[in-house]
Amino acid sequence: MATESIETAGEWDRFDRRERLLRYVALLGTVLLTYVSWQALNVRYSYLVTAPEMTLNLFRRMYPPDATYAPEIVAPMIATINIAVVGTILAIVMAIPVAYLGARNTTPNRYTYGLGKFLIVASRSVHVIIWAIVFVIVFGTGTLAGILAVAFRSVGFLAKLISEEIEEIDRTAVEAVEATGANGLKTMLYGIVPQVKPAFIGLSVYRWDINVREATIIGFVGAGGIGMELQTRIDFFDWSGVLTILLAILVVVIFSELLSAWVRGKVR
Repeated sequence: MATESIETAGEWDRFDRRERLLRYVALLGTVLLTYVSWQALNVRYSYLVTAPEMTLNLFRRMYPPDATYAPEIVAPMIATINIAVVGTILAIVMAIPVAYLGARNTTPNRYTYGLGKFLIVASRSVHVIIWAIVFVIVFGTGTLAGILAVAFRSVGFLAKLISEEIEEIDRTAVEAVEATGANGLKTMLYGIVPQVKPAFIGLSVYRWDINVREATIIGFVGAGGIGMELQTRIDFFDWSGVLTILLAILVVVIFSELLSAWVRGKVR
């Protein structure tokens, strides 16, 4: 009887006819939208013909890297790392109160919640290059503009993810601390912080890893670091020096990636 009922039930489908039709329409719409967007970009396909030859020519001019130039980029590279470190620390300090306001279960009221979300979106919606341009205009060229650009760009990233971690905490632990008569600050320190601490450390290190990469490009607009040196070498058509800088950036980025992965693995 069981076998007969299975046979009469027919073949099982994950989606019914209406859902399949909607999925096909959505897929077709996506393809059409992609095609229209691509056409609107007005890409010049003629450049694709000469691109391989031009790329090979560029690599020929860049190779070999200028080893004698390497000592000169040590100081700018250290400045780049310092920009990432100080900018990340400043971002962490600013992100903590923003995350507290942006979490539904810790924000005082709906107005502070809206303020927290606004600060998160405002930070994340502006690219680090734009932040760098703004701070270069205000403070002039140099590492200060780079530090502030990296910090303000990172606040939204950190605050968003930390606030989500706060919203996922176990409320029982918080209520246990409140039952002892603890005030709001102690409740946060002993009821909330221990639960989000591993994620907080991991996110901070991950953001530092990202900031190392971003600190290498903000120099193009005068915000200090190795990017300013790279822009100078490009302006002078010193392609072997450019390759030396690119290799140095690659080494630093790989090291930051390995260090970030190791630290995040330790705090899990």
